[in-house]
Amino acid sequence: MVSSALALGAAAATLAAVTALGLLYSRGRVDTVEDYVSARNSIGTGATTATLVASSMGAWILLSPAEAGAAFGGLPAVLGYTIGSAIPLLLFVPVGVRIRRLMPEGHSLTEYALVRFGPRMYGYVLTVSVLYMFVFLAAEMTGIAGAMAMLAGVPRWQTAAMVGGFVLVYTAYGGLVATVVTDAVQTLVILPLLAVGLAGALFSLGGTGEVHAEIASANAYLLDPGYAAGVEFGIYVVFAVLGAGMLNQGRWQRIYAAEDDATLRRSLVAAAVMSIPMVLLSGLFGVAASGLGFVDGNASVAFFALVDGAFPEWIALVVVVLAVLLVASSADTMFNAVAGLVTADLARLVDADAQTLSRVGRALTVAVAAGAIGVGAQGYSVLALFLTADLLAAATFVPFLAGLYSTRLTEAGALTSSVVGLAVGVAFFPTLRGPLAAVPGLEAALPAPSFAYAFVGATAVSAVLTLVAIRVADADFDHGGLAREIREIEQPMTDGGTDAVGADATAGTDATDAVGTDAATGADAADAAASEAER
Repeated sequence: MVSSALALGAAAATLAAVTALGLLYSRGRVDTVEDYVSARNSIGTGATTATLVASSMGAWILLSPAEAGAAFGGLPAVLGYTIGSAIPLLLFVPVGVRIRRLMPEGHSLTEYALVRFGPRMYGYVLTVSVLYMFVFLAAEMTGIAGAMAMLAGVPRWQTAAMVGGFVLVYTAYGGLVATVVTDAVQTLVILPLLAVGLAGALFSLGGTGEVHAEIASANAYLLDPGYAAGVEFGIYVVFAVLGAGMLNQGRWQRIYAAEDDATLRRSLVAAAVMSIPMVLLSGLFGVAASGLGFVDGNASVAFFALVDGAFPEWIALVVVVLAVLLVASSADTMFNAVAGLVTADLARLVDADAQTLSRVGRALTVAVAAGAIGVGAQGYSVLALFLTADLLAAATFVPFLAGLYSTRLTEAGALTSSVVGLAVGVAFFPTLRGPLAAVPGLEAALPAPSFAYAFVGATAVSAVLTLVAIRVADADFDHGGLAREIREIEQPMTDGGTDAVGADATAGTDATDAVGTDAATGADAADAAASEAER
């Protein structure tokens, strides 16, 4: 086992380096609220691909696919997760281009909901979005806290607080600009670390042939591609991940950050291709952990159980750094998405200055982060948390996106389809049985619990009701109104978000920054890293 001091030191050093990079690079690049929220049309193919990979492939790739392979169905469950992770990125190619063309100055999925449908659908989508991001963050914090507790005996609350605190600093300061550059560097580091960790793992276990033979001897069903439980999981996880990907505010922000439509297309395809081996290999670790007997009651950390039980300390330390980078790459996406979503919405709904907009956005981000850190310290099932977040999106994404294409879909039709689909999903969802059964008279009316029926039912019911709503409505929405109503936020903002750290608003060009380092030198270093990502 890695010592607590060594693991904490490595994690803190990694997070400090990422934070410094984000602070230094964003210095002088955030002049308006628009820069903070969208970084519009500013990054090329390499950086867009890197930020899509880093924001999509968070710590969950070391957690959920491995837990799926260990406890939800072996090889077919892993294959389903792999396919499900790539599909949303590929489907976002046409959807993302259409979003850019209909709303060239857009920022968030909620402002689209308000203009396209109306205030009731807006309120519903806002609630679903914030809940989704909260649960997603809680799952990430749960995973990294559990991993550090297993590998080094670090108390869960310390890990969750440390990761959340560092990431909040640079996302609150630099917004999407800081997030994109840290994502680029994180991707450049994550991929080699993942390769080294996997190579070291195979070497320590005696090679692929030896691992396969041991699993086949002990738990052959884990390797059976026709294993019924795994096939079922593989089917419904596609629906789960698809909905989550389509309603990911972080991904909507990156649609606008890409230089142009061609850049977006290339980057989404490249990110989808890169996700396949990453998710597949992580899932196979879970299969190996279960087959070799390393999983002892907590499949959420199956990946790390295998690392702790079979590998030398240096590999465990590499995995600690890898996991910290991964959770930072997805946590900063969610933190920035919350701030961007609220800031853009407030700019439309109230007459407030830039300082008020940014402060409210940051305040909600801190509140969501604090709640996620608290939940993350409790040790719940990581995959169960992710699936709960995914259910919210699965019931909503079809009617929500149908509004991009149909002129006939009304607010009532979209909202009814979403709410009824969600009700169907909740009724079947296994991990929500306790709260539902506590309602007098409701337990007897609930159907048998099933993740498959929950996700497929939620998606199918909302889709069918959406088609019916389109067929019976006589509305004729003008999509041109989206571009007319959704405009850029031109309000000036103090340099690099300096109001967040108490700097004077006129200090935008000062040489000394928040961490006492020469800003020009730091920005040059960050520029070099970003240029490398572009190549």
